[in-house]
Formats: sequence, structure tokens, C-alpha cells
Amino acid sequence: MMIKVVGVRFRTAGKIYYFDPKNYKIAVGDHVIVETARGVEYGTVMIAPKELPPEKVIQPLKPVLRVATPEDEKIEERNHQKEKEAFKICIEKIQKHKMEMKLVDAEYTFDNNKLLFYFTADGRIDFRELVKDLASVFRTRIELRQIGVRDETKILGGIGICGRPLCCNTFLSEFAPVSIKMAKEQNLSLNPSKISGVCGRLMCCLKNEEETYEYLNSRLPNTGDYVTTDDRLKGEVHSVNVLRQTVKVLVEVDDEKEIREYRVNQLKFKPKRKKEHLKLSAEEIKELSALEDKGKSRI
Repeated sequence: MMIKVVGVRFRTAGKIYYFDPKNYKIAVGDHVIVETARGVEYGTVMIAPKELPPEKVIQPLKPVLRVATPEDEKIEERNHQKEKEAFKICIEKIQKHKMEMKLVDAEYTFDNNKLLFYFTADGRIDFRELVKDLASVFRTRIELRQIGVRDETKILGGIGICGRPLCCNTFLSEFAPVSIKMAKEQNLSLNPSKISGVCGRLMCCLKNEEETYEYLNSRLPNTGDYVTTDDRLKGEVHSVNVLRQTVKVLVEVDDEKEIREYRVNQLKFKPKRKKEHLKLSAEEIKELSALEDKGKSRI
């Protein structure tokens, strides 16, 4: 038996959650009031009502309470204003308690039943006294949630080195696992300043073309390999152009060495072993260690 669901998002580029649309007429872009694990929330419909098999739906499926009314829109706007004030007050309280933490964002649930503060810090923080102080001011449930630098950047946004708004803040709903091998696969410098994003971790976009580069690299010889050309010359690979699938070969013609460019299908060579082209040099291993020391997970 198929289950009818509607996909709702609560933050820009946030994760999409499924809810029971009941009998409401809902379209993409509509605002809805839904019941969540942390209370009543205001969200935006990203996936119109559709049917899914039970194994793709996490039960129990909470319901859409109603399509947002003009009054709900006003409440949401007032909540945003209250969040700005709460943010300022929380910063004052953090300074008062002399706590080593950086406040990133404040967020009210739609029904004002809970006030969440997101922060970053080095290591664990004992914020029990701060919570008591904040609860006495706001007279509601207080939750302080420690987040990582990637989550902080996703909330705050910014401009990447490409000159465009950050992927994580505009459309990337979940962080993809990114590894140093992806940079190596794409022949990028392992200099941390070249392959790290605003958050200081490896750039998420390294994942975008990983499969393409894996396939293209698997069809090419390594620099330094010896190949036989279709015009019966033998030579050493001088350089490769991954995207164009061309290879420059140092060949000997009439007792003189010259570099000629060939398409990969004009060459015969021993196929590389899987991932052999990803072996790191001593210098690259040193840079990789520096990256790992700076941020072990980078995921």
C-alpha cells in the first residue's frame, strides 16, 4: 500500500522532511504549518503531494496541520524579529559568563515553545548556568546546540572562490563525503588554500566531477609511462590532458627527440592498475598530513 507524502523544508537549502498532507490542496512553494518532533513549525513545500512505497517513508508520519494563513505569515515575521533580539541578548549573556563559544544563530519554533541557539566552540562547553540565565529571561524552553564549522558556514552563507554564493547555503541540502583523493584524481594542487572552502574544510564541489574524472583517468596512461603510437613510434608520456583525452609523448624521430600530441585511442600501453595513478609523493603526503591535522573529518 502506497503512502501519500509531501516534502517540506524549514531552512534555505535545508533537509527535506516528509509529512502527511491529509486532504489539503498543497503546491510547491506553499507555506504550511506542521507538527515536528520539536514542536509546531512553519515550513515551505518543496515536493508536491505524491505516493511513496512504505520502505521509503520513516514512520510515524506526522501531519500537516494546515496551509499557512495570512495570520501565520505575520507570526513567522514576528518570530524572525524576536530571534534578532534573542541573538543580541544571548551574546551579552555569553560575555557575562565569560564562555569560550561563538554564537551563530537563534531560532524560535513557530509556536514559541522552544528557543534554540546554535554555537561553535573548541571542545565541550558546560553551559548549564547560561541556559538557566537565558530561561529566566525568555520564559520558554531553551536549547543550546553545538554545531561544526560546515554547519556554521551553511547557516551564515557567503561567496566561494568561484565568485558564486556557497553551494551549502543555496541548494546543497546535505554534505557529501569529500576526501583528499578526489583532489588528487582531478590533478589539483594539494595546497590547503587552493582546495579548502570558506569553512576551512575540503570544498564540497570536489565531489561534483569525481565520477567523470575517475572514468577519464582510467583511460589514460600515467606521466612517465612508455607507450606505442599508431605511427609505430615508442616514447615516454610527457603530459596528459584529462578532459581532451590527449597525450603528449616524447618520441625519437631521425635521432632527434620531439614531443608529439596524440589522442588516447592512437596509443597502445599497459592499462594502469586500479587507483595506481593516485599514489602520493612524499611532498604530497606531508601536505595531506597537514590537512588531516587541521581537520580530521573534512566530511
